[in-house]
Amino acid sequence: EKYKLFLSVFSSICIVILLLFYDALKPRIILPIYSPAMVNFELVDSSLQHVKKFHKIADFKLKNQNNRWVTQNTFKNKIYLADFFFTTCPSICPIMTDNMSIIQDAFRNDPSILLLSHSVTPLIDSVAQLKKYALEKGVIDKKWHLVTGPKKEIYDLARQSYLAVKTNQNDDKYGMIHTENFILIDPDRRIRGFYDGTVREDMEKVKKDILNLKVEYSIN
Repeated sequence: EKYKLFLSVFSSICIVILLLFYDALKPRIILPIYSPAMVNFELVDSSLQHVKKFHKIADFKLKNQNNRWVTQNTFKNKIYLADFFFTTCPSICPIMTDNMSIIQDAFRNDPSILLLSHSVTPLIDSVAQLKKYALEKGVIDKKWHLVTGPKKEIYDLARQSYLAVKTNQNDDKYGMIHTENFILIDPDRRIRGFYDGTVREDMEKVKKDILNLKVEYSIN
């Protein structure tokens, strides 16, 4: 009976040790850290195209659909997915919004994951217009911020931080052609992924990459 008890306890300890070793040795997926030099030069401000490391999202201050200030502190210690759009866009924006909604629903009850959509036509997309759009699209206020603000600030963010728009300066110094890109940002304000916001299948990759970042940052 003593041997049976010993073997039972010993076996349990061995199983626990093996599980711990397996977890420690299991390969972890580490997402790349994107710099301007890694991105299509058309999406990057000329002053940054040579930068190969230490790129981070700059400080910002914009108004969301509830007329509240949204800053970098809103996303402190958070993982977030960003994009650029405008509410009157008839082509890719509705598809991008629908796909962003998939991410919203997947992490609805996870406060560590947020979404951020910047309007590229801030003169049209007032706070009231963003609120109307948010209600139409089922945006959850605490999860997803639709933001507007000075066009120069949004332009600089798009070209110098998120690396997400092309220039269109025929009639406007800060004219932008937004892309379909979704941009994944880690808690250190670094770009960790680019995705096609018009492709439903890419949303599965977004979800997996967010979960990988949660593991990397030990976020429960």
